[in-house]
Amino acid sequence: MQPSVESRRSFNAQALGSLLTFSLLETLCHHDLFADEIRPNAIRWLADVNQLGADLQGRKLEQLAWQKKVEELLVQVNLNDLLKLIDFDRLSSSVSFAERGERSLRFSFPKVEGVPTELSFGKQIFALKKGRSVVPHGHNNMATAFLILKGDLRGRHFDRVSNEPDHMLIKPTIDRKFEPGECSTVSDYKDNVHWFEALSEQAFIFNLHVLDVQPGTTLPTGRVYIDPKGEAVAGGLTRARIIGYKEANQLYG
Repeated sequence: MQPSVESRRSFNAQALGSLLTFSLLETLCHHDLFADEIRPNAIRWLADVNQLGADLQGRKLEQLAWQKKVEELLVQVNLNDLLKLIDFDRLSSSVSFAERGERSLRFSFPKVEGVPTELSFGKQIFALKKGRSVVPHGHNNMATAFLILKGDLRGRHFDRVSNEPDHMLIKPTIDRKFEPGECSTVSDYKDNVHWFEALSEQAFIFNLHVLDVQPGTTLPTGRVYIDPKGEAVAGGLTRARIIGYKEANQLYG
């Protein structure tokens, strides 16, 4: 005997319901929304980083002090816990790496108790393949931190000594290999220019940035791209030409 139309409809509805339930559970798992998957230490770490950003924006903390304190927090975080907090496996599983430069991956922190609902900082993850770079650039009115999540990179920093209409005078401060768990920071006053090049087949960098940190500045907030291989001048300085993103990406991406 053939099953009735109503029986088939009932079966199909139940099957669809089961599939939707399974899909929802799978989505919850992939987005790491179960509170017991998130370590309390990682949540406290995030809250502390967020408070530092708020203190910096609220003029309760100077930029150099922020650099020191945020670096202390970055090197203390348990990297595996942070990777879970940002659902790194899902984010990195199907990355389409840029042919030149970095690919920026956007993400949200899970909505669990203790995680700040409003962040004082912007965030992203830079994904690079071997030989590609976060191209050399300085910053206006920004404090920035980098934490290596995966892979090895060559990291270079420069102090921004002074500005000219079409050039920036820079002095090298850091040039070394960075490995997972290591970090660096940028402010208007120290190590303002940076440049990271992937040494391993894949590399991922957690980036956070706090805006509007320089009261009264007339400079536009954001990146300032340069060619660091400029004219050598007295005092170990380089007169680096200010360029656009397209040229920077062609030269160093």
